[in-house]
Amino acid sequence: MHEDHLDIKTPEFVSIQFQIAGLGSRSAAFIIDQLLLMAFNIVTVILLFFVLDGMSKMEFIMIENSLPIAITIIGLFVVNGGYFFAFEFFSGGRTLGKKLMGIRVIQENGHSITLLSSFIRNLMRIIDSLPTAYFLGIIMIFFHSKHKRLGDLVAGTIVVHERKAKRKKKSPIEAEMNNRGLHIDDLTIDQWTLKSLGKKEWKLVSTYVSRFLQIPLAERNQLTEQIAELLFPKIGLDPAGKTTTELENTLLVLYLVLCEEWEFEL
Repeated sequence: MHEDHLDIKTPEFVSIQFQIAGLGSRSAAFIIDQLLLMAFNIVTVILLFFVLDGMSKMEFIMIENSLPIAITIIGLFVVNGGYFFAFEFFSGGRTLGKKLMGIRVIQENGHSITLLSSFIRNLMRIIDSLPTAYFLGIIMIFFHSKHKRLGDLVAGTIVVHERKAKRKKKSPIEAEMNNRGLHIDDLTIDQWTLKSLGKKEWKLVSTYVSRFLQIPLAERNQLTEQIAELLFPKIGLDPAGKTTTELENTLLVLYLVLCEEWEFEL
């Protein structure tokens, strides 16, 4: 029988359960991604046709067998080959299809997918697609106890359904953020910078937020300034000239941003 759930123990001996994505949701996500890539390819070829159609025969010969064709072929190869790798790494394990289906790729230990695991996982698509129409991958997902294809086995990854937080009431820190009018969109960080913030930075921010309402005001102000001096340069911000309240607000919003990246971190 298939194991529809994955239980992971945190260092605090708390069990976190994930619902494993099966063949149906994964196939639907894959089809959506393929349709999006197909649409991109068709539009690109149509644009190429109009470019070539606007050239005279002499211009076509002068650019050595049509440079636009070569550029288009290379571009399509890069986009189609790198689509899954780029989206899964930079978008928290979610391609556009996976996001629409509410599933994502994580590592088996519950951590976010890494650059290496994303590369290995998607490199193995070449084998999973054999002999045709993704046959090997479909067979493995259907029969494997954790719905894994070969790429998942080699990369140590697993596809799970998004975990929806169910809270009856807001926590004190959430209430504090609401009172301050803070929102995740108040801080924009590009994906490359976000990925450069590792487990160390996440633990620092999450610990700061967890203690935010408990520590004395004087100690909190000092801690806020110290953490801001450490983290702000890493996200392209200058703490100089900002009030303590402004520093606090930025760190609290940074916590919200990092939560999206590290929500599976144990």
